[in-house]
Amino acid sequence: MLARRAKPRGEPSDLGPSTVELFQRALADHRAGRLLQAQAVYRQILSVDPAHVDAHLALGAALQALGQPAEAEASFREALRLRPNYPEAHNNLGIALRDLGRAAEAETSFRESLRLQPNVPVAHNSLGVALKDLGRPAEAEASFREALRLQPNYAEAHNNIAHALLLAGRFEEGWQEYEWRWKTISVSSDVRDFSAPLWRGEAIGDRTILLHAEQGLGDTLQFCRYAPLMVCGGRIILEVQPSLVRLLSRLPGVMQTVARGDRLPPFDLHCPLLSLPLAFSTTLDTIPATTPYLSADPALAAKWQERLVGLGGLRIGLVWAGEQGVNFAAKAADDRRRSIALKALAPLGEVAGVSFVSLQKGGPAAEAADPPHGMMLHDSTADLHDFEDTAALIVNLDLVVSVDTSVAHLAGALGKPVWLLNRFDTDWRWLLNRDDSPWYPTLRQFRQPSPGDWNNAVCAARDGLQRLLAGDRRSDAYHAGPAGPPG
Repeated sequence: MLARRAKPRGEPSDLGPSTVELFQRALADHRAGRLLQAQAVYRQILSVDPAHVDAHLALGAALQALGQPAEAEASFREALRLRPNYPEAHNNLGIALRDLGRAAEAETSFRESLRLQPNVPVAHNSLGVALKDLGRPAEAEASFREALRLQPNYAEAHNNIAHALLLAGRFEEGWQEYEWRWKTISVSSDVRDFSAPLWRGEAIGDRTILLHAEQGLGDTLQFCRYAPLMVCGGRIILEVQPSLVRLLSRLPGVMQTVARGDRLPPFDLHCPLLSLPLAFSTTLDTIPATTPYLSADPALAAKWQERLVGLGGLRIGLVWAGEQGVNFAAKAADDRRRSIALKALAPLGEVAGVSFVSLQKGGPAAEAADPPHGMMLHDSTADLHDFEDTAALIVNLDLVVSVDTSVAHLAGALGKPVWLLNRFDTDWRWLLNRDDSPWYPTLRQFRQPSPGDWNNAVCAARDGLQRLLAGDRRSDAYHAGPAGPPG
């Protein structure tokens, strides 16, 4: 008969599972993606053993993955209160702080983690992300390269250095590194298991190629521009998100457009849309920037022209928020940093001679019912069922003002003037230290001068509108002439 052992502090009675068993069960749920179950068990453990440091750390990680960074921060801080020199807790705290938009505090946490454990690739990678957010790209690149020195096949660090290189306009190396995205946690589940080989830019001949969308709607709108450039006798099948099928069915050179999830016809080669710049060896000087490369349906555009005929002055479309309900925590945090509330656009409402038109979809669209004081906001978004409808509305506007969303890409692809309200830690496609875009000749950027400072960016756009209406046609006012005929 086994001798009865003394119970560690806080362990449940012998009638139930031990905290060790509970913790192992929670970890199994956590690793399997059953985050709600794991969270519940971590809390159960902490209810009987409040000093279980690893349970605090694991609970914080689960909360972080569930998109609750503020609650995760509290868990990580409790772990550090119990064990101040806990490098993993410092690193995880930094991730929560970064997702909360507190990049300077995140940098401090990552550096403390590295002080305690200098040779951890994850911490170097995390520090690089914070430095990129803080507008220090050279330091960020150095951190990513240190992570890769320690772990050469670290996919997240390769992907991050790709972003840093592309942001700096160093496309030759950047596109190569960007192929590592398929091995990252956030993208690996989207890898397509096709028997047809990947196209890498070689002659296509009489073969049929599938170009398939990946990631977001804006990515599809930006990189579908390559399809008309392909020399293959029009033997292109384009697979895109369902909301883009009608619009992109008119893309020149495309034989057939298929909604993602529908059955695909036979094909001989395939290429993800965001691998096309690599296949075309695109440099900063060879970006295919001719616009428009997309067009609105003439009949739909004519209907919108009739509906908007009563709107006086300059007609400006507005988008203030991105995709809501993103499942992946890091992407949800990015969306919070790029999105604003409609009330933050109040300075635009100060400009006389303007009629604003909502192009906002999703949850934030409800804010259109209560626009800022002085803003005349026309809202017919209930009639925008897909991007074909949105394109038909946009071609009847004079200007689109948007945060970094798919609508900004759509307006640029249609050749319409678009003003991008851009966050400080800009996405790589908007490059460094520019207020224009080599991807879209009609786009102008209004960037946050510091992290989170939307007011100055919006006020700069307001001043631009005032100059525009005053008849100033200088480049800083960016001419947006009256809407032309539909079609």
